[in-house]
Amino acid sequence: MVSGLNKSKVAAILKITEDLNQIKDIDSLLDRVLLEARRFSRSDAGSIYLLENQKLRINYVQNDTLIQKESGKKYLYQNHEIAINDKSMAGYVAMTKKNLIIDDAYQLDETVPYGFNRSFDQQALYQTRSVLTVPLIASQNRLIGVMQIINSLNEQKEIVPFRSEDELVVAYFANHAAGCIEKAKMTREIILRMIGIAELRDPEETGSHVNRVGAYSIEIYSQWAQNHNVAEVEIKKIKDVLRIAAMLHDVGKVAISDTLLKKRGSLNKDEFLQMQRHVILGARLFKNSTSDWDDMAAEIALNHHEKWDGSGYPGKINDIFDDHWAPGPGKKGVEIPLLARIVALADVYDALTSQRIYKDCWPEEKVKRYLQEQKGKHFDPELVDAFFSIYDVIRAIQNKYGDN
Repeated sequence: MVSGLNKSKVAAILKITEDLNQIKDIDSLLDRVLLEARRFSRSDAGSIYLLENQKLRINYVQNDTLIQKESGKKYLYQNHEIAINDKSMAGYVAMTKKNLIIDDAYQLDETVPYGFNRSFDQQALYQTRSVLTVPLIASQNRLIGVMQIINSLNEQKEIVPFRSEDELVVAYFANHAAGCIEKAKMTREIILRMIGIAELRDPEETGSHVNRVGAYSIEIYSQWAQNHNVAEVEIKKIKDVLRIAAMLHDVGKVAISDTLLKKRGSLNKDEFLQMQRHVILGARLFKNSTSDWDDMAAEIALNHHEKWDGSGYPGKINDIFDDHWAPGPGKKGVEIPLLARIVALADVYDALTSQRIYKDCWPEEKVKRYLQEQKGKHFDPELVDAFFSIYDVIRAIQNKYGDN
């Protein structure tokens, strides 16, 4: 038993750690880690910062108070960096690799070097009081980030200081979660390196583009699922796999000629037919499926250019592994898998709002009008409605993953 912790809490942490090791996507993992840390400490909010380029970058945010307000979810996609020094609480913990408990962020002792940045509170109309910050340390005492838990609540939902027991539990949990985070972060980096190879061939396929498409897709799905009363456990399960599968939607383009990928202007009929091959080639990459992720990635790669009115491609094909395949009649409506319909919307939105070497981005209002005009034509009308119901979240994602 760990000193200061009872057996039941140690057992609970070890069981949760087993569950964490099954989560594939880094964002899904950070969501679970932060949620469990907050449950252990009965807290209202929290953030996880990961180490990137010798700075702390905010990677995940939860806030029960804000999420209950209209548009609260947009704060999940903050884009904020903190230096590793003693000027901020998170920076101080990263620098010292020691836990820090603050009873009231607005009444810091004058002798401490770090301060509290009130700008987020002012912007979000929130009030941060008690704060518990712990380092995330992986193997060989390597810092990978910082977890900050905010506003411990008593049974009356009043903000109270964190207890010493909260520090023990959260720090012990963070110690176990850090290894899981490091592994999931490595998986995401491998995916982005794969996409980096595609980027050498296709100027559209950037890391920022696929990050945005992945994030748009899980938020559109989440809204659709809530509208259909899908159980929260199922939503989390799909989101864990969907983000990475969506990021790989155009992976088949690595096998398409540079002449086509980098051509400026419209493709002729023969060129367009050749370009259509990328959805077949992408789906074929996942032929030897060993997981739900393989199945979903293949389904999205194959179907994300189908259109709601049946005018998309590649259409109904008996065997995508037949070397003599030909485009078939377009899939229509719900014949197109739901997740492919979602990625289609996310992909087109990002293409229209992104600057490229061969085109300017469309003005925002023009893009919004176009998506509305394409309801029932290119896009599932219900998904377009879901998209616009979370448009502030979509815009926050766009700002977070801007082109580098």
